[in-house]
Amino acid sequence: MRGLRGNGIIAGHCGGSSARWRRAGGVIAVLTLPMTTVGVAGAPAWAAGGHRAGGYRVTRTIPVGGSPYGVAVDSAAGTAYVTNYSSGTLSVIGVATNKVTHTISIGRFPYGVAVDSAARTVYVTNPFPETVSVISVGTNKVTHAIPVASPYGVAVDSAAGTAYVTNNAAGTVSVIGEASDKVTHIIRVGGGPDGVAVDSAAHTAYVTSDNFSDIVSVIDTGSNKVTHITPVGAGPYGVAVDPTARTVYVANYSSGTVSVIDGTTNKVTHTIPVGGSPNGVAVDPAARAVYVTNGAGTVSVIDEATDTVTATVPVGAFPYGVAVDPATHAVYVANADSGTVSVIRKKCR
Repeated sequence: MRGLRGNGIIAGHCGGSSARWRRAGGVIAVLTLPMTTVGVAGAPAWAAGGHRAGGYRVTRTIPVGGSPYGVAVDSAAGTAYVTNYSSGTLSVIGVATNKVTHTISIGRFPYGVAVDSAARTVYVTNPFPETVSVISVGTNKVTHAIPVASPYGVAVDSAAGTAYVTNNAAGTVSVIGEASDKVTHIIRVGGGPDGVAVDSAAHTAYVTSDNFSDIVSVIDTGSNKVTHITPVGAGPYGVAVDPTARTVYVANYSSGTVSVIDGTTNKVTHTIPVGGSPNGVAVDPAARAVYVTNGAGTVSVIDEATDTVTATVPVGAFPYGVAVDPATHAVYVANADSGTVSVIRKKCR
């Protein structure tokens, strides 16, 4: 369980402010997003450290709690959620202002986080109390604490009304029925499961295992059975899916690479070198961009069309979790050793 120190569409967002399109319940609303540039060590983020910024920059740095690890965006509600591991809290960020609007007490060591926008529910894993906290989006309060063995990563299948939780020490995945808030299935996977991502349209979940396994387990979410095992790089950790392209991206912590898996064949098609100790990964399907957090303090931006790194953006100390708001294309990065969240946007030209 490396993570406890080393960790889920409308184009156009340039100008002094940015339109955020929210499509909740068939209603399209427009919010104004002021863009405030925050440099690294007093310099523009895209010019710092000799990194290739490729038109990307950090536009805001948001203080949150201690040791932020997980991050998830609810585009419909206009919020981002960040787990603060050492503070025992969940920070709620309003994406219109990029400020913390609520701080929710979770208990000891909250870690992974995922949002079901349709059900207006947030799921937070707590590895040491061995529970998953269920939070109401409407009230920002914990409504349930579900017992789960060594919970770590979490992902939601909104279409099926289920949440998938990796059980790191147990070598399993727990399936939670959202209607009952109970574990309905336990699936055996590779040793030391870490990250998990769901492709609802393909009825598939992908689970990374790094405990000398170096594999991705492919789960049929209809039967809740493992249908395929895909070898990847050393120390696979974060995983994300582009459901449009049926492509899976895996951050290999020990290899310093990202494995690209064809979701139709479940085979690795490319291996992309990124920064040192890559942890988290997130995909923006509309922008055809993949974002990878590197322990060295950067985010690598991968162009899906070419499977190459086109930008390297300096952020805070030890970036960990990463999530994209598909409505604005803003990227939220949890900096574990800085106690901050960096907001990345593509620089206007």
